[in-house]
Amino acid sequence: MESESESGAAADTPPLETLSFHGDEEIIEVVELDPGPPDPAPSLDPLTNADDLAQEMEDVDFEEEEEEEEGNEEGWVLEPQEGVVGSMEGPDDSEVTFALHSASVFCVSLDPKTNTLAVTGGEDDKAFVWRLSDGELLFECAGHKDSVTCAGFSHDSTLVATGDMSGLLKVWQVDTKEEVWSFEAGDLEWMEWHPRAPILLAGTADGNTWMWKVPNGDCKTFQGPNCPATCGRVLPDGKRAVVGYEDGTIRIWDLKQGSPIHVLKGTEGHQGPLTCVATNQDGSLILTGSVDCQAKLVSATTGKVVGVFRPESVASQPNLGEGEESESNSVESLGFCSVMPLAAVGYLDGTLAIYDLSAQTLRHQCQHQSGIVQLLWEAGTAVVYTCSLDGIVRLWDARTGRLLTDYRGHTAEILDFALSKDASLVVTTSGDHKAKVFCVQRPDR
Repeated sequence: MESESESGAAADTPPLETLSFHGDEEIIEVVELDPGPPDPAPSLDPLTNADDLAQEMEDVDFEEEEEEEEGNEEGWVLEPQEGVVGSMEGPDDSEVTFALHSASVFCVSLDPKTNTLAVTGGEDDKAFVWRLSDGELLFECAGHKDSVTCAGFSHDSTLVATGDMSGLLKVWQVDTKEEVWSFEAGDLEWMEWHPRAPILLAGTADGNTWMWKVPNGDCKTFQGPNCPATCGRVLPDGKRAVVGYEDGTIRIWDLKQGSPIHVLKGTEGHQGPLTCVATNQDGSLILTGSVDCQAKLVSATTGKVVGVFRPESVASQPNLGEGEESESNSVESLGFCSVMPLAAVGYLDGTLAIYDLSAQTLRHQCQHQSGIVQLLWEAGTAVVYTCSLDGIVRLWDARTGRLLTDYRGHTAEILDFALSKDASLVVTTSGDHKAKVFCVQRPDR
């Protein structure tokens, strides 16, 4: 997600709409430059109202992150380079290895403002914020009592949130390294920051989607079906969110009204639990993936399915009951290319499928040695990155289906990865208890 400008911009723009929360005040105002008659179609400009959305939150006062990181501050006495392992030996292609976790590392996120910090969470019930350049620990996000499966920075990099499987969420202010908010929800399925304001969203196993103003804590809930809300994503306009559920249904929520705009179920939904969801840059299209091996292309405006994709090698599996998973395959990750009408879908059987959205046809099918865990498109190019259970990061040219290069160094499966904005760094986490930073070098750019 692209970083935004300083939140103080456009403070004098008049408010047009307000997202309301439980509490005594209305806390977020979404503004537009031309408060004319409402357009029935959603705004396709993800940058509209970006600064005003955060500016209108008057009681939230965040200082900008320091340009230069200070040394170990009081209360954080560390040995220099603690937990950092040299990585220029043998088959390890990484530049930096972060080794303070004592169990599998489940998640990683980079700060969107500078792309100089990472936060990782793991099976050891710990989360750490550390520096990418040398792996130095900045602070530990302490207090979790279960595996930390979600972690991420706010849109302006001033806050970092961590969430564990039991549903305990915590938020720290990055510059002071102090905890500023916590909340105990149900068993956590996913967590994501709002793209324009200090608002945190999460989905839980009871079917609820939660939205909090941080650090005030004002809360709003969106009640889904009586089954886990397995995945979710805030649309680029910041006014809607798409959430997928274990029963195969999909809901597009109005974040202001707290009501579903569209509900896809039955043949329109999936025939198994949803595993992932993505949106294109302007938020007009949504792509959903499921254990039923299908990827569905949905119009965010109409809520209608406009395309269904599955790889040619996957046999049809009819009559897949509610909650029943395919034994052999599922969609694990997906995403849109920003420069061509292409979408990528990664499958548990190791297939990377590149689909042409215009013709709605399979363009390339790239095979991995083991299951794909996640994929990411490089901004501004047709290059897609994959990480897989064999511990390797691969770069693919989606125009040709050709493997460009790969990066090795982990001794177990990769569980998550993140890509810097300029695509110069890939940061991975693994079952080998380590996070690694790889410097991406490509001859074609």
